[in-house]
Amino acid sequence: MKTKRAYQFRFYPDPQQETLLAQTFGCVRYVYNSILRYRTDAYYQAQEKVGYTKASSQLTAIKKLPEATFLNDVSSVPLQQCLRNQQTAFKNFFEGRADTLSSNLKSTANRLNSRTARSATVTVN
Repeated sequence: MKTKRAYQFRFYPDPQQETLLAQTFGCVRYVYNSILRYRTDAYYQAQEKVGYTKASSQLTAIKKLPEATFLNDVSSVPLQQCLRNQQTAFKNFFEGRADTLSSNLKSTANRLNSRTARSATVTVN
């Protein structure tokens, strides 16, 4: 039987890294809320369930908007990961594994929250 282990690390970013992290967290929040609005509008207006592929296409469209060019300054890995997390929440809700849809809007109160895939590498220019 495999034993699972957890490690907790603390790091102290330099000012450049702090700026990049804050920008990444803000972009994740912006994408999460934008795609959540897109999904809920599609469901309530057309009774259409938006899957991960359509949400990812919508993210590409959002990144091309002139007012959202700042999304191109951060890694795409956390942005895609927030879509995957949102897709899992919607899937659990529609399959009856969740009583309520826990995909609430991300607020600035808990803004330091982002995940990356295990195999992702993020480079800082």
